Amino acid sequence: MVPLRFMLLAAALISQPAASRDDVEPWTPVGIASGRFESHAAFDPVTGALFFVRSAPDFSGWRILTSRCSPMGWTQPIDAPFAGDGVEADPWFERGGRGLWFISTRSTDGVRRKDLDVWRVGRDAQGRWGVPERLPAPVNSTGNEWFPRIGKDGWLYFGSDRPGGLGKTDIWRARRNGSRGWKVENAGPALNGPGDEYEALPAPDGRSMILMASDGLYLSRATRSGWSKRVRLGAAINATGSEIGALFSPSGRSLMFARDLKGSRSGEFFVWHINGREAWPPSCPGAIAK
Repeated sequence: MVPLRFMLLAAALISQPAASRDDVEPWTPVGIASGRFESHAAFDPVTGALFFVRSAPDFSGWRILTSRCSPMGWTQPIDAPFAGDGVEADPWFERGGRGLWFISTRSTDGVRRKDLDVWRVGRDAQGRWGVPERLPAPVNSTGNEWFPRIGKDGWLYFGSDRPGGLGKTDIWRARRNGSRGWKVENAGPALNGPGDEYEALPAPDGRSMILMASDGLYLSRATRSGWSKRVRLGAAINATGSEIGALFSPSGRSLMFARDLKGSRSGEFFVWHINGREAWPPSCPGAIAK
């Protein structure tokens, strides 16, 4: 006879969080929302500043901008302090804010690159940003890489259109392999299919993952045998099928993402309150404790 606790665990692993339209609301603060496309938010755990991607309404020409909370609200967004000469996107802070990961086509060794690569920039104890470093092969390839995110399991998850995948673009993962550099592997058929998968966001507790494919956001859960088969989230989340750039709150109870509103409107941020409302995203003024 199967113990009750294992039956409950199995039910939790295959269940999907329900979302009503009341649980999903736009986040369009003055100074951040504009007539352009805002996406891929990242809140600095050290300063409280917001880093995000702004692009043309058709989602071209990505740049990473940053804004801080002032007594008058969010300041006018400016280029990130580590900005390069290419298109740049997908910022993500390590735990504690010691470094930030992003993608870029910036010049390398004097050569202007065409493919998107994974980069990391560190920050010292005084808050000064260092020189960004491009990750080596086999993390980066001659193809494109997207959306680098480190899971609680220690793997660096990212999207790539490199050869050897299960579809057009896939989710891959990498981890350091001692003195032998990096080990890279395909994240497997539970997450990847014959089409396009671009972004994988592990939850803070490591128990689930939000996956962005060509037709919207999916959910996968961690099991003893690996990630479960992905399940597409409902219409309250996938309203247009163009939801991108997901970000969990530190508690994992809320999820921010961008949605292409189509027509005459640009892409905007939305927040899904997964498990009750919490004070996130941080409000401004007052987002940073004095």
